[in-house]
Amino acid sequence: MKHEWRKKEKAVYLPKNKPEIIEVPTYNYIVLSGKGNPNSDLFAESIGALYSVAYGIKMTLKKSDSLPSDYNDWTVYPLEGVWDISEEAKENYTGVLNKDDLVYDIMIRQPEFINQDFFDQILEMTKKKKPHPLLDKVRFEKISDGRCIQMLHIGSYDNEPESFAIMETFAKDSKLIRKSKIHREIYLSDFRKVPENKLKTVLRFRVE
Repeated sequence: MKHEWRKKEKAVYLPKNKPEIIEVPTYNYIVLSGKGNPNSDLFAESIGALYSVAYGIKMTLKKSDSLPSDYNDWTVYPLEGVWDISEEAKENYTGVLNKDDLVYDIMIRQPEFINQDFFDQILEMTKKKKPHPLLDKVRFEKISDGRCIQMLHIGSYDNEPESFAIMETFAKDSKLIRKSKIHREIYLSDFRKVPENKLKTVLRFRVE
């Protein structure tokens, strides 16, 4: 049966609109790093490049006569982003975020049976079918977030600080310390189709 993350992995991808503690294991991702305003054309192109590889992996396997022993068809995972600001911005930070100072890793999770070799093959195929300079920057990576606090944020991305304040209070009450201002966002809504006040985004940061 097809693996559907919305049904099989609710704890990871569909939290409630209140903070909770979660242990996030190691997952496979295809990743693309960048910097600058997420409202830019470059950011939109980066998302497109990632998805071209993600669907290349899925469709190549679906049509293949030689499948991994643990293969199972799956719904493509949602786009995720790990966000920070540049070192220079940290040195001059005044409390007001300038989106041009943002640095990010955007990524799409891959099933366990996807490995580096297979990713390399698909990446080369994608470069030939849909050439784009950003494809040279896409990489395969295993990432483990470990213990985190997460929460579903509903509404504009610009209002995320309100949810982070709630999460940080929860961390303090739980005798946990936020490791850094770096955080992960998981995009459950398509911002091109969903009204801003109804956008659903999982917010997550690491704690100890």
